[in-house]
Amino acid sequence: MSQASETETHADHAITKRMGDREQVEQTADRIRDELLLTLEELDRRRTRATDVRYHVNQNKDLLITVGAAALVAVGLGVGFAIYRARHHDERVRRMRRKALERAWAHPDRVATSIEDKPLGAELGRKVVMIFATSLATAVARNSIQTLVPSRTVTQVPADKVTKVTVEKNKKS
Repeated sequence: MSQASETETHADHAITKRMGDREQVEQTADRIRDELLLTLEELDRRRTRATDVRYHVNQNKDLLITVGAAALVAVGLGVGFAIYRARHHDERVRRMRRKALERAWAHPDRVATSIEDKPLGAELGRKVVMIFATSLATAVARNSIQTLVPSRTVTQVPADKVTKVTVEKNKKS
């Protein structure tokens, strides 16, 4: 291609009017290369920022202080409750023994159980919820195993379909 024909193809474009095809391709490649380098620099900056712990601590300082204070309050309440239970253990044991004696006096044939404390509906509801939870957990476990472990069974193809497929492949060839 001569220089005159190259400039004629670009006559209607003001920027590329005096450029040949090769120069235009080189300029486009340089522009794309510069854009790629800028994109890579931006990605590197974002990666650095995403893995910078100090940056994230400074950005979320209020949240971290609030979570830390809530954790301290929860630990304090747990320790206080444990101390309270330890100090009132004897009183709680005496109360439970008194209730057991009252149950034994009222129903000597049912000394070991306290079935009257829980209504029948509550017990049935609890058992239904447990059955549902067990079946749900079983289904989730089964699906997890089926997706994680490949199946060992090989599906059998009937002999008439195998010959039909091979005949169709031979016809295409």
